Amino acid sequence: MNNRRCVFFVVITCAFFLAVLVRSTQASIDTWPTSSTTSEEGACLTTMSTNSFNMLYSIILPTYNERENLPIMTQLVHDTFTDAKLNYEIVVVDDNSPDKTLDVAQSLQSIFGKDHIKIVSRAAKLGLGSAYSAGLKASSGQRIILMDADLSHHPKFIPEMIAVMDSTTKKVDIVSGTRYSRGGGVAGWDTFRKLTSCGANFLAKFLLATGGASDLTGSFRLYERHALEQILPQVKQKGYAFQMEIIVRAHKSGMKIGDVPITFVDRIYGESKLGANEIVMYLKGLLQLFFTT
Repeated sequence: MNNRRCVFFVVITCAFFLAVLVRSTQASIDTWPTSSTTSEEGACLTTMSTNSFNMLYSIILPTYNERENLPIMTQLVHDTFTDAKLNYEIVVVDDNSPDKTLDVAQSLQSIFGKDHIKIVSRAAKLGLGSAYSAGLKASSGQRIILMDADLSHHPKFIPEMIAVMDSTTKKVDIVSGTRYSRGGGVAGWDTFRKLTSCGANFLAKFLLATGGASDLTGSFRLYERHALEQILPQVKQKGYAFQMEIIVRAHKSGMKIGDVPITFVDRIYGESKLGANEIVMYLKGLLQLFFTT
């Protein structure tokens, strides 16, 4: 009986998911922004506090076959933080990449220095959640930035994220880069990918208590260290549902969440990790969170 119920809920959810895809995105797909209009000008709308310039920011980059992307991302991070006069360290968590990403990380460490590049080398592909945990343990920053190493997240938005966190009008524990608020968007996606992303995000917002967060599946976020240390051990989901559960758990814990419009750019080098298995895992995770949180 329990198995039949599970199958029933999965079928209903999938049917609803498809309906949402058609109704919520088809009308707006042509007008969905393909690039952000805020860029650095938006960062000037609010200013960072003096305290931010004395902090160390740890950027955790989980990598798997990112040898082409990692040097570019490292240079972009360095330029952004140097221009903003902010202190940073990059923590590369590599899961034994077959393309020798580890060798590239070690070369970058010799160029930028061990104070700017830390490396965590793991024996196998052990999952995103454990990669974040390993990176957090190796990091020293008072604030933590989680982002992708594949160039889909541009570091130029980080100063604005910091400014939002520093705002005296609304103290937040997490700032999420969002594709779904005014000024946010994507570049390089086909219609199917847009439909999938919009539908997944809409469905999560409809079914879960998220505190008004607009982008539940995105991974570009700035955290107060204590917030991430508190939430990360509670998270059980994998794949895209992992990012969603972080927001759900944070809201349930009473944490405040802000957001900044960003442009998400599809990867140039390497292969996308989105596939049928990831979509099924997402739907399964969504159901579990719906019934347990």
